[in-house]
Amino acid sequence: MTQADEPKKNSAFMKALKPSPELAAVIGPEPVPRTEATKRLWEYIKAHNLQNPANKRNILCDDKLKAVMGKSEVTMFEMTGLVGKHLHAA
Repeated sequence: MTQADEPKKNSAFMKALKPSPELAAVIGPEPVPRTEATKRLWEYIKAHNLQNPANKRNILCDDKLKAVMGKSEVTMFEMTGLVGKHLHAA
């Protein structure tokens, strides 16, 4: 496989970003890529049983998540955009 044939990695998604204090309360304070931040959020959501039982695509925010999301219930699709506001260059 030549270098031109190798799939290109999106370095913007791999760049470590520092979480805001609100997000750090959920995923930890160390800088992480967006993908890892999303993974850790899902771990938190599942560990605390925060998915709406009637519609698993909706997340019922506890106090820590509400500080990040800004509201008491969000869809999994909204979550990514809302979390992006809490990640800053390290």
